[in-house]
Amino acid sequence: MSHMNRREFLHLVAAASAAGLAVDSKAALAQRGKGFYELPRFGNVHFLHFTDCHAQLMPIYFREPNVNLGLGEASGRAPHLVGEHLLKQFGIRPGTREAHAFTYLDFEKAAKTYGKVGGFAHLATLVKQLRAERPNALLLDGGDTWQGSATALWSKGQDMVDACVQLGVNVMAPHWEFTLGAARVKEIIEKDFKGKVDFVAQNVHTTDFNDPVFAPYTLKEMNGVPVAVIGQAFPYTPIANPRHFVPEWSFGIKEPELQKTIDDARAKGAQAVVLLSHNGMDVDIKLASRVRGLDAILGGHTHDGVPQPVIVKNAGGQTLVTNAGSNGKFLGVLDFEVSGGKVQRFQYKLLPVFSNLLKADADMQALIRKHRAPHEAKLAEKLATTEGLLYRRGNFNGTFDQLILDALMEVKGADMAFSPGFRWGTSLLSGQAITFEHVMDQTAITYPFTTVTEFTGEMIKTILEDVCDNLFNPDPYYQQGGDMVRVGGLQYACDPNAKMGSRISRMMLKGRPVDATKRYKVAGWAPVAEGASGEPIWDVLSGYLRDKKTIKPRKLNLPKLVGVADNPGMV
Repeated sequence: MSHMNRREFLHLVAAASAAGLAVDSKAALAQRGKGFYELPRFGNVHFLHFTDCHAQLMPIYFREPNVNLGLGEASGRAPHLVGEHLLKQFGIRPGTREAHAFTYLDFEKAAKTYGKVGGFAHLATLVKQLRAERPNALLLDGGDTWQGSATALWSKGQDMVDACVQLGVNVMAPHWEFTLGAARVKEIIEKDFKGKVDFVAQNVHTTDFNDPVFAPYTLKEMNGVPVAVIGQAFPYTPIANPRHFVPEWSFGIKEPELQKTIDDARAKGAQAVVLLSHNGMDVDIKLASRVRGLDAILGGHTHDGVPQPVIVKNAGGQTLVTNAGSNGKFLGVLDFEVSGGKVQRFQYKLLPVFSNLLKADADMQALIRKHRAPHEAKLAEKLATTEGLLYRRGNFNGTFDQLILDALMEVKGADMAFSPGFRWGTSLLSGQAITFEHVMDQTAITYPFTTVTEFTGEMIKTILEDVCDNLFNPDPYYQQGGDMVRVGGLQYACDPNAKMGSRISRMMLKGRPVDATKRYKVAGWAPVAEGASGEPIWDVLSGYLRDKKTIKPRKLNLPKLVGVADNPGMV
């Protein structure tokens, strides 16, 4: 009960009553979870997979997107399905607990009914339960683990490192970890992870001699079967994040090197080979069609909660491509039946982690409490109350992003504002207090500086075109897996199907066309350039919230979309 306030408990009691359960005991709650998490053992090789938890140790609310456009071959294919389209594709009944986990539908009502998701203490219970039935199962962490919360930022990731070691993570692949800097990453690997967690990334090399920085893969025996887990770090780390954090390391998809690594693992006897990837799902689907010998890609980065794998045919047979959501909300379970030296059959389930259905693990709870204790008062500071749902996620904007834009424009006296298309950040229901912790959930990065820059209209269009191409380039290898930069003050039209340089049009500011030669004052945050400085975004936003006290529902500033009216990746 420690993570539930009175109102949440009453919602839960009402839901339990409606389900015909006794509501006067914790046993009733545990009983409800039992059937939901019953997953009998299948086969002899087992992987448990979580990714992109973004340092969320506590149960949270997290709303899935209502806009996740796929173009060309990706149109109508997972992960580019939202709402009813997703439910229909995967045979999930509307109005159910699963429908709430995988879609944005009736989000506030369903969140009040089903409660919060995630939380490492609850995840730990689920991991232990599944491991008891699956001897020697490997727990894989897909990265974006040490960033995304106040306590992770303030402890340089130590709270998450300790939690992952306690959770029993076996293998990890990275991305946002690198924003703590190369020295800190190496310190954790050499100290905390030594002999416990294999940190793997086949696609990170030194810039001088092209030497591998990390082990490319790990080979383990599971129930008599040799199994290889290859690591793939986010290929565009030095572009999407500040290069100066990892100046001596090069990244990339490195497809030929990956093929060699797969072949090497097979030559050393691996009968099941999986890629623990932080590429993003579209990149993984393309990659799976071009390399042979991978049985599965356990993917992350794009935060897509996809109930079943996409099966991709290639020269070596087929590869399962999965993506396991974000924020500690899901745990993927992949079972293989390996015989005759190869995978014969598989079973996959992406389990939503409902914190009120899983008893909190006492040891993990104690560890979390220890890390949070010195900061509780600061984290709990109530800055304002929101009258509307606040969320981040969706290709073009979210209400929490809009709140950040509104704060930037007002506090900095700017004509317009840009906010990065980050996919991490927890959700708040209407009526909730916005605490300092919630602000940090949206802003906790090692380069949080706010900026005010004068750009010409022409430069603003160039910036928008560039980011738009990262999202909608027809070749997934040129996509960087985030969402479109969020824009405040400026209205524009967007044709995702158009060519690079021609997607953005009709740029307007306060009812007037943006002049290509005129200079405009643009506020932003999270600059990737070295030497940047400025007031941290959390200070700007906190001050704005303290001043307002009550936050009215946000009106989303969205582009006018052209040519995607029937796309199943939007409603």
